[in-house]
Amino acid sequence: MAGTVAIIGGSIGGLFAAAALKAAGWNVQVFERVGVPLSGRGAGIVTHPQLIAALEGVGADISNLGVQVHDRVAFDLPGGHFSTMPYPQVVTSWDRMYQTLRNLIPDEDYHLGEMLETFTEDADGVTLHFASGLEHRADVLLGADGFRSAVRAHILPEVQPEYAGYVVWRALAQEAELSPDMRDRIFDVFGMFMPTGTQIVGYPIAGESNDLRPGHRRYNFVWYWPVSKDELHDMLTDESGQTHAISIPPPLVREDVLARMEEAAARSLPDVFTHILSKSERPFFTPIYDHLSPSFAKGRVAVSGDAACVARPHVGMGVTKAAQDALALARHLSAAPIPEALQAYSAERVPASRAAFERSRLLGRYMMVAPEQGDNADGRNNPNMDEILRLTAVADFP
Repeated sequence: MAGTVAIIGGSIGGLFAAAALKAAGWNVQVFERVGVPLSGRGAGIVTHPQLIAALEGVGADISNLGVQVHDRVAFDLPGGHFSTMPYPQVVTSWDRMYQTLRNLIPDEDYHLGEMLETFTEDADGVTLHFASGLEHRADVLLGADGFRSAVRAHILPEVQPEYAGYVVWRALAQEAELSPDMRDRIFDVFGMFMPTGTQIVGYPIAGESNDLRPGHRRYNFVWYWPVSKDELHDMLTDESGQTHAISIPPPLVREDVLARMEEAAARSLPDVFTHILSKSERPFFTPIYDHLSPSFAKGRVAVSGDAACVARPHVGMGVTKAAQDALALARHLSAAPIPEALQAYSAERVPASRAAFERSRLLGRYMMVAPEQGDNADGRNNPNMDEILRLTAVADFP
């Protein structure tokens, strides 16, 4: 059976769903609320075998996908390689992944600047109403519109993202801007620093336009930083005094908030990571939330990707999970009538997403736990170091 699907959300999750459904013979229209082409500010993405298989499954080009790293290295405070674990992995960028999938969707099927206001469902389909005045009719509605999903809010209003107690600071440095010594010490590995209560993760990604030439790549810096709810309220308040809900646009982060982060980095991070920060574009932060919907479908409406489940980024499964959702949805819709197919999709993907959700929370607890004795400011005494090295950004579950 094939028919029409309307997808709300034109980011990576929505594009994966569109590509999988198109490959299965469905007519798909994608609606993105942002009015300009999307950009991920060069954010890094780790790949997993399941993601590579999903890309191949939708016919995406996986040549020159990213940078190959071979080892995971734990740094200590002086900046030395304290512990090393071999783990080959390709790390790519948000922009590379987005463009790879966007190339699979014809322009006439991808609509920018369309914000969903409401929708109504009947026995034969779903009617969508957009702020622009556009009305669209489809057999199936899929919400791939992120963790603040308007579609999920309609079918599962009780599901709300929960703040995890920390934020993630992100930054990108150009490889060419790094000193030769620092570059040699950090650039070609998946690096971590693990003092109690915080964590650094960093790795190389392609340069702009997926430039993989040595000297033209970038380094992706990720710092998990504990922040109370009161402190978060302050960090989400811009210079005008407006407090933003959930997250704040990067250009509106106040200078004193940036300064506090940089001062903390200078006091507590290895020199390799403070060097990365000093050579980076303007850093920005995102509060960490998580949620798991008890069901991914109701009637003719389904959710996928972050709209269905957000696992904290320690597990590196956001894109892979969205890809697996997309493939499962297309498979079930091709095998049964729509309501039954969507329920079967939900029954498959809820427990699979729960595995990533629980793993990410476990890694969050590992980050926060104090050593049984002694200090861990130098990052050498994290009692869960081996587990963190072994499990971070690893998808060893279905």
